[in-house]
Amino acid sequence: MEADSDAVRHVFGVVLHHLRTEAGMSLRALAARARYDYTRLSRAEHGEHLPAAEWVEGIDTALHAGGLLLLLRSLAPADVAPAKRRRTLPLAGLHTDDGQSDSVTLELQTPDGRTVLVRLSRRQLGELMASGLLRTILPAGVTDPDQADRVAKVVAGDNAVDSQALDYFGRLLNEHFTADKMLGPRQLLGTTLAQIRVLDRLRRTAPPDTTAPVLRLLAQYGEFAGWLHQDLGDTTAARYWSDRASQWAQATGDYATVAYLMIRKSNIALLDNDARDVIELAAGARKVPGATSPRLHALAAQQEARGWALYGDATRFQRKIEDALTLLREHPADVDPDAPVYLHQYNLDVLEEQSAGGYRACGQAATAVRILEGKIKATSEHLRRDHGHLLAKLANTVLATKEPEPERAIALGMRSASAAHLTGSARIGKELRALDTVLAARFPTVPGYRELGEAIAALG
Repeated sequence: MEADSDAVRHVFGVVLHHLRTEAGMSLRALAARARYDYTRLSRAEHGEHLPAAEWVEGIDTALHAGGLLLLLRSLAPADVAPAKRRRTLPLAGLHTDDGQSDSVTLELQTPDGRTVLVRLSRRQLGELMASGLLRTILPAGVTDPDQADRVAKVVAGDNAVDSQALDYFGRLLNEHFTADKMLGPRQLLGTTLAQIRVLDRLRRTAPPDTTAPVLRLLAQYGEFAGWLHQDLGDTTAARYWSDRASQWAQATGDYATVAYLMIRKSNIALLDNDARDVIELAAGARKVPGATSPRLHALAAQQEARGWALYGDATRFQRKIEDALTLLREHPADVDPDAPVYLHQYNLDVLEEQSAGGYRACGQAATAVRILEGKIKATSEHLRRDHGHLLAKLANTVLATKEPEPERAIALGMRSASAAHLTGSARIGKELRALDTVLAARFPTVPGYRELGEAIAALG
């Protein structure tokens, strides 16, 4: 069986881009060294074009790839037609063809749900994983074919709960959380949902008295899926996955996660500008029976504060922010090892950043500007989604001060629009549309406004 040409193009493009950027080489510089057209190289990195084998040798040599690109190119059918559009093919599975086979198959899924297969020998898979270059499409933490086989059995439908395979899925979720700050939801949602399907199939086929660890992991994946949908602006799907995650958590008696998911649903309500739901859900999280950590209570207080700011009550906003500050100061390291990933990274710095919007809503824009400027300086630009969101919030805030800065707001907005386009973050888009509304009403003649409006309109 030959590999699907779309899948080969995508894998080849991922590796080519990684090698080139690691080498610190521009597309034009690589094209000159390999004597290959740089526009075709760009299309190759985007999964739209696969160079002929005779050209790949020169590209491989220029990047000192040691034959890696040639190996990937060899997986393609003899005649590869050009791609009509760029495809994103998240990893849906990895499995061996049978118990005796020396081949391993990468199972990739297209955005329209079609599954395509790329077959590798176990030796080739080992070489690719050892290179460290395929972390974006191969299993996280899998370093040899034997480890891949354990995960493959779960993916292929083995109904036994394997703790080591579940550990793999747990590590992968942590990597998704980190990648989300850079890539945003568009790149991660398909892969996350595919992994939920694998885990849910295991839950449905394994003996019921063995599924508690699967349910705990599903609750974490469901929460993350809800977050990704929220960041894409789909609050209906975000609530659905948060409810599913809460159901899975309740089935194991994990009331700390149940409380956390109430906070998450409060956060979803914030995107819908529903102050009452924001307040009630956050307050309810602190009433969930069972052990919950001071850090979770601090997060609930912070979220409730944001609801009071949206409601227009500056006094209660400030009171709840101070409650959260006190809890975090008195319990800086108090978090359950099995708590959701976000809680492990929730601290005084995050609280300060999350409070900026509340200060702006309560008429304290200067305080919000100071907070956001500090956070932007401390946030690396490679965390594209997070950096872009901060820029958009600051753009709105500099218009809310006593001395508005429309030129600065437009410059910040243009930088943020680029991040919104690349990541698909609806939260950035919401901030930018609010910015566009204020500029249109108050500063329509400021240079650059028209260009910014066009960039925002292009977000859809």
